[in-house]
Amino acid sequence: MNKQLISAPKVAGLALAALSVAVAGALVSPAASASGFQISENTAQALGRAYAGREAAGNDASVVLNNPAAMVDFNTYAVQLDATAINVSTQFHGGGTDAIGQPLTGGNGGNGGGVYAVPAISFIAPIAQNWRIGFGIDAPFGLKTQYDAGWVGRYSALKSSVKSMDLVGSVAWAINPQFSLGFSVIAQKTTIDLSQAVDLGAVLAANPALPPGMFLPQSADGFAEVRGDNWKWGWQIGAEWKPTAQDTLALDYHAKINHQINGKAYFTVPANAQAIFSQLGPLAPFQNTSASGAFATPAMASLSYWHKTEGPVSWGAELGWTGWSSFKQLAITFGNPAQPPENIQYKWRNTWFGSVGMDYKLSDTWTLRGGLAYDQTPTQNFSRDPRIPDGARKWIALGVGYTPVQDLTLNIGYAHLFVNSGAVNDMSATGDNLVGSFDNSGDLLGISMQYKF
Repeated sequence: MNKQLISAPKVAGLALAALSVAVAGALVSPAASASGFQISENTAQALGRAYAGREAAGNDASVVLNNPAAMVDFNTYAVQLDATAINVSTQFHGGGTDAIGQPLTGGNGGNGGGVYAVPAISFIAPIAQNWRIGFGIDAPFGLKTQYDAGWVGRYSALKSSVKSMDLVGSVAWAINPQFSLGFSVIAQKTTIDLSQAVDLGAVLAANPALPPGMFLPQSADGFAEVRGDNWKWGWQIGAEWKPTAQDTLALDYHAKINHQINGKAYFTVPANAQAIFSQLGPLAPFQNTSASGAFATPAMASLSYWHKTEGPVSWGAELGWTGWSSFKQLAITFGNPAQPPENIQYKWRNTWFGSVGMDYKLSDTWTLRGGLAYDQTPTQNFSRDPRIPDGARKWIALGVGYTPVQDLTLNIGYAHLFVNSGAVNDMSATGDNLVGSFDNSGDLLGISMQYKF
């Protein structure tokens, strides 16, 4: 591929084609790699150094998504495609009791994680000497856990899927050679899909109108699933400062986005329980109905530093903050007045992410990278559940950059995440108590292509 063979209009067409692929991928494949349900995977280049200097190191078009002020470092058009495979493993060890103290039946649920692909695209255009515009798409938040049907924790969770897709438009202004400002407008779509078994045996066993012993906990398992989505606007502001020719500092703030999720609730009721509920007619609970709930993706802030030396080594650091304290609860109300609302308490804490990393330039063609990071978890023992059995993470990352010609750069980055086990002591609405812990780990493999024209 070379500049003479590909014209600017054709590159733009390729970018739009890739954009459609990115949208489809972001809607299909969520997998949290950072704390909570946050995803940071929109740059394979920075992944190779555990995201150290992500916004300040330069020559990374993902700044459209991560800090728009840094777009001023691009003096030509640039398009960048990133794709990251996220392998998440989470396995439960433990057991529990039902509402009358009998052991919960079922297996350990298998591996609740899986392998997922997360795409991103970034595009930057210079429109004047001191102005840049950009467009990007990524999935900043995403989570999927899914356990075997009939597992011991089925009354707490079966499938949990949270997906956010951001369409980002950015502008940057270089006030002078040392300082620039940037602003982004964000259109975010968030989709949720939550399911679990319902211990209708326990519900009916507690009904004094029924003969004692007619139903027992775990004798009539139903199924419930809630699906919904919402589009909402958000914003981001960034700044970049170069105090010396070798040093760059970048600061960014991404505002919280409040969603009102609207969708449907679907219920499956076994025959022995349906015979009882059908006597209530249209006032019966556990019927398909509308559902809605408030849900917010949290605010984020980052401080990025990068230092270039006169030799082959450059190095930097990253400090990130996520305002997870906004995720206090997950409350779902139903259109059917006979269906009681769900209100799950989480009370998460704000978290910090820190990393250090370096580049080693072997030649004009090859660059090696490495980095270390630590990522706090927002979860707390009293409210952690199988939907997000999160733990603090330690990262080790490696990467390689390859520039075969002046305008084309290829990158690959890999990181292994050592994730702390997550203890759970979760009580369902029907009195089933799951007790144990989850062993967690993760691997990230990202590739990217950047072309300037």
